[in-house]
Amino acid sequence: MSPAPVAPADVTIRPLLAADVAAARAAAATALEHHYPEDVAPQEQAIRAQIGIARITHLQRTDPGGCWVAELHGEIIGTAIGLIREGVWRFSLFGMLPAYQGLGIGSRLYAAALRYGAGQPGGIILSSNHPAAMRRYARSPGYRLIPTVGLAGSCDPRRVPPGLRCRPGDLSADAETIEAASRHVRGASHLVDLPALLAQPGMKLLVVDGDGFACARDGVMALLAAHTEAAAADLLWGAIMSGARGATVSVDFVSAENGWAIAVGLEAGLSIGSCGPMFVRGRLGTLAPFLPNGAYL
Repeated sequence: MSPAPVAPADVTIRPLLAADVAAARAAAATALEHHYPEDVAPQEQAIRAQIGIARITHLQRTDPGGCWVAELHGEIIGTAIGLIREGVWRFSLFGMLPAYQGLGIGSRLYAAALRYGAGQPGGIILSSNHPAAMRRYARSPGYRLIPTVGLAGSCDPRRVPPGLRCRPGDLSADAETIEAASRHVRGASHLVDLPALLAQPGMKLLVVDGDGFACARDGVMALLAAHTEAAAADLLWGAIMSGARGATVSVDFVSAENGWAIAVGLEAGLSIGSCGPMFVRGRLGTLAPFLPNGAYL
């Protein structure tokens, strides 16, 4: 049954509270599944739900001023979350239940999250390739679009070059390398968010001493930051091999400035595919060698 017509005055845009986390995750997940349906095994669905709840819980604690929901008659119908790290605002999550899309509610919700970072020197948004999302972010004041591609496929271990320098990392012992690489590529450390990211089932931390780090789960690249392309390539190879033999490997948001990643992906036997763009503004790092994370950027 279609919902009754919604008047703008009926929808409240308000801060996301701790009690809203499960409903906010559900709204965002439903929106994503509507536009990008997948055949996901029940076990993986449960893991994704766990990850989503942990993500919103973490950001509601660190950035309560950047977490917003759209509420209609007591029901959470949308969520938008932004975070600030060392002068860089990043847009982490946006989702609106399909029945309420196209009514202007999403614009109001996004505006609340955007205001949270308006006074920061820099900003980063990772977009899906949905036309409405790209249109919304392209209209954000001061942001420029950076096209990106994705890499996907399976890798034969025989393709991996010998002598990789990356090793399993330790969040405490490798904090200096992690912070320096993060600040180099995006202008802000990732360290405060890495415990939440590494708590995800199967997530691994890889490090090249004094140069960079990466996080990967079962062959899926979650985050990479480095000073040099040589170290970044080693880390990407390590991430690719973090999954089981023959497992699907994926790397998203690869910009032209990160051509080293495309070279590694092709050598590994991966295919180049479409991916949504990045939108950036203001004072940031080099954005290379860098593969950003969708949740924590």
